[in-house]
Amino acid sequence: MATPPSPTLPDALPVLPLRGLVVFPLAVVPLTIGQPRSLRLIDDVMRSNRMLTLVAQRSDVAEAPPEDLHRVGTAGVIHQMSRTPEGAVQVLVQGLERVRLLDFVATEPYLVGRIEPHPEEPATGVEVEAMQRAVTELFERLVGLSAELPDELAAAAAGLTDPRQLAYLVASVAPLDGAARQEVLELDPVDAKLRRLIEPLQQEIAVRELGRKITSDTRERLSKSQRDFFLREQLRSIQQELGEAEGGGETAELRHRIEQAGLPDEARREAERELDRLATVPAASPEHGLIRTYLEVLAALPWTRVSGGGIDIARARAVLDEDHYDLEKVKDRLLEYLAVKKLRQDRAGPTRPPAGDQAPREPILCFVGPPGVGKTSLGQSIARALGRIFVRMSLGGVRDEAEIRGHRRTYIGAMPGRIIQGIRRAETRDPVFMLDEIDKVGADWRGDPSAALLEVLDPAQNHAFVDTYLGVPFDLSQVLFIATANNLDTIPAPLRDRMEVLRLSGYTDDEKVRIAEQYLVPKQREANGLAPDELTFEAGALARIVRGYTREAGVRNLDREIAAVARKVARRIAEGTREPVHVTPESVAEHLGRPRFFDDPAERTDRPGVATGLAWTPTGGEVLFVEATMMPSRAERLVLTGMLGDVMRESARAAASWVRSNAGILEISPRLFEGQTLHVHVPAGAIPKDGPSAGVTMVAAIASLATGRPVRGDVAMTGEITLRGKVLPVGGIKEKVLAAHRAGIRRVILPRRNEPDLDDVPAELRREIEVVLVDTAGEALAEALDPVAPAATAGAARP
Repeated sequence: MATPPSPTLPDALPVLPLRGLVVFPLAVVPLTIGQPRSLRLIDDVMRSNRMLTLVAQRSDVAEAPPEDLHRVGTAGVIHQMSRTPEGAVQVLVQGLERVRLLDFVATEPYLVGRIEPHPEEPATGVEVEAMQRAVTELFERLVGLSAELPDELAAAAAGLTDPRQLAYLVASVAPLDGAARQEVLELDPVDAKLRRLIEPLQQEIAVRELGRKITSDTRERLSKSQRDFFLREQLRSIQQELGEAEGGGETAELRHRIEQAGLPDEARREAERELDRLATVPAASPEHGLIRTYLEVLAALPWTRVSGGGIDIARARAVLDEDHYDLEKVKDRLLEYLAVKKLRQDRAGPTRPPAGDQAPREPILCFVGPPGVGKTSLGQSIARALGRIFVRMSLGGVRDEAEIRGHRRTYIGAMPGRIIQGIRRAETRDPVFMLDEIDKVGADWRGDPSAALLEVLDPAQNHAFVDTYLGVPFDLSQVLFIATANNLDTIPAPLRDRMEVLRLSGYTDDEKVRIAEQYLVPKQREANGLAPDELTFEAGALARIVRGYTREAGVRNLDREIAAVARKVARRIAEGTREPVHVTPESVAEHLGRPRFFDDPAERTDRPGVATGLAWTPTGGEVLFVEATMMPSRAERLVLTGMLGDVMRESARAAASWVRSNAGILEISPRLFEGQTLHVHVPAGAIPKDGPSAGVTMVAAIASLATGRPVRGDVAMTGEITLRGKVLPVGGIKEKVLAAHRAGIRRVILPRRNEPDLDDVPAELRREIEVVLVDTAGEALAEALDPVAPAATAGAARP
């Protein structure tokens, strides 16, 4: 384990004497300060750099003189400070590194000493490794024999590879006196520290094993009632000496809450063990707070509570239709799930439903689509239709596996993972749990969160999900997990295999207008305090906003533009103008300014060498243009620009090779490309582009340049090209056709093998757009190029 670098130490630091206590480097220790000089020191340190020197006293007097202090101590930094009602101060100090105290530069109002770093002498070799193993084994035995030492300490010691850290960890928690701890701090090299620890560890283990044997023998002689009476009396005496309430009110309250929580057997046994530890740990110990927090989390989890009631299929359909337009496939799948669940419940009768690995599994759904199509809001509608609590967890940018599985309880500030935290907030074991942006989960040295999600999203495993913080299984099988993503390619294959993918494509312009009329306009009127008659839109005005002010697959920007109009109307009314506003296509510009989108493909392709293509992106379909030109050069060259990926570059080379090899069919000179540089460019050069689907578009652009025949302005195309001129199928057909329709294109050339994908295209689009299916590049060129080259350009590219 790498040791984090310590901050630079100044030459002089305030010196805090410690009675019977040694603070080691890297250790975090709570201290209670009560002496006036020490209180003054803490106040001044907190106002400066929070750094001080911690040095043990040789004697046990209240205010030791400077000569009574050891000359080797630890530089430390204060992380937390709090004041008690009695006037004392409690601080949390972390040791930084070992220092030597040279002399004192001030003694009033407190000690200030001149120090120098005193790093430990390293030691390596077989002997050091042997002693490190011996100390680790002895310490594990001691932890097993000691009720006051948590089991996590043994695991922490076993995980340490630095012998110095091991020596300091064992010395800080093992039952050693102050002189022995100071000796461990001062000894060099590191193997001497380990050697010094072996004897007291062996002695303590022998004493505790003998004590355990005596206790065991005594326990056998006592009856159960005698033993219980003896222990209760002993506990009562200890509580009276400590001034605590008789009966342990805090422990009793936690015990009662855990009994009411309905924990399964394994979790209950762990809770009982921690309750017994809590009764023996002093309230001032940091361990007391860790145990109490853990027990509160166990008691707060909904081990048996559920929120889903009776299932009404008709009501669920009404809720989904009320909240979302279209999305018929997704709604049908959800209604099928509800129908199966209802049938299963009705036919199971009043008997107790099976639990654990025999319980029916909830499906793991994954909504995939561009932004703004309603993935997240659909999850909220599902929860409302089911009568369940909705929990949302954003996974965008999550890189730490502990965010999913939780942290080990040995760490300060440890907490459960976000899955268990969400279940705890929901207060029910069957919420609708949305894992938003699951395709944006990262991975680094802290682990891979997507690997932790494998157990969460596996119906065969999540009935016994073990959060690292809890340490006991929790049943997630009744949780309806819904994931959302923009792109499936970034989701690891094993994780993708555990989810049922439902695709949400973009909307057509007509669908956006209907969504605006039914959902967005009423929502913005209510959000901006407007009455229904104070702001109305014509359908043509909404269509003008869709085409001229937004360019997206979803409706998020459309919602923003409608909100902008609503805010302007609200301002007019607030200023005293009470006339209702009726937005027409002609008045849209008065509210939103000039249109922002004027794409006219016919204008871009009015000269040879330019073709219109279609591309798929995680945000929906896009129209892209491919430009080609030639210029004289000493040798034949192919230049590709536009921030193209490797696959797209290979498509351009294949397209150029096909055009050259088919010069006779295209009626161009075979020597056309000799001594020429062919330059292919895809505009929007700042945006990365890749994929094979632009192959046929590149063939059209190069062939158009070579023949002098422009590509038709109302045509767009997509398809992968081969050297033999075959046009292969590609993906994202629905999104690409939607993008062509948004851009005003009315003729689309597609690979013939993509014909089944046209079933996903809305019927109104199929009526408005002519789809041409082709098998070869020659067929595509026959449909894409103008029959005759313009007089000014015909043969212009010929030698």
